[in-house]
Amino acid sequence: MEIGVFVLFGLVALAGAYAAYYFRKKRREELAAMAFRLGLEFSSDDPFGCLTYPFALLTKGDGRGAENVMWGTWQNMPVREFDYWYYEESTDSNGNRSRTYHRFSCAVTEIDAACSHLTIDRENLLTGLADHIGLHDIEFESADFNRAFNVKSKDRKFANDIVDARMMQWLEQTDGGFHFEVCGKWLLAFGKKRRPDDLIPLIGTLQQFREHVPRVVYELYPVA
Repeated sequence: MEIGVFVLFGLVALAGAYAAYYFRKKRREELAAMAFRLGLEFSSDDPFGCLTYPFALLTKGDGRGAENVMWGTWQNMPVREFDYWYYEESTDSNGNRSRTYHRFSCAVTEIDAACSHLTIDRENLLTGLADHIGLHDIEFESADFNRAFNVKSKDRKFANDIVDARMMQWLEQTDGGFHFEVCGKWLLAFGKKRRPDDLIPLIGTLQQFREHVPRVVYELYPVA
């Protein structure tokens, strides 16, 4: 009986490993095909070291990685899109360790400006809790925008310069699943991991975010 149980567990583990391999392989093939359609290059590995981008998202968790990278120029915008994951480790009362994984689709471009670090997220239970314990976000003149978005930056002036009335109006119309970060010359748009055929809205949103950066940002924060 015990041997049968061990064999059953072994077969289940083998099936699980094969399923994981199959779906990873299928995603790589579909992403490569999407990259070709968009006129981009593709690598299943990370040839650029995407984890070195200066974004808070890329420092989360106890371990992290990037893979399935697309890069090139899309509609006159330089872009890199990649799968990003991080995990958090925990230990139960019996000393058993486990990992919880979080997976995202990320798109990065650059602008000719030297920006302070800034994050733009939709308000939710976690951002509301952070505000409650003293990690307040930046308030703007629009009460509706303040209720909908959580904007954080150590440089309040920069936040007000980049999130102007035009940017706020555009952000209010975006997909609620998208989040944004700005740091240095880099712009990031990201959301939960998307299917390969659903990446165009992510890259398109990044392009629109780039187009809505106010001209004053380029004037007040020039690249050294």
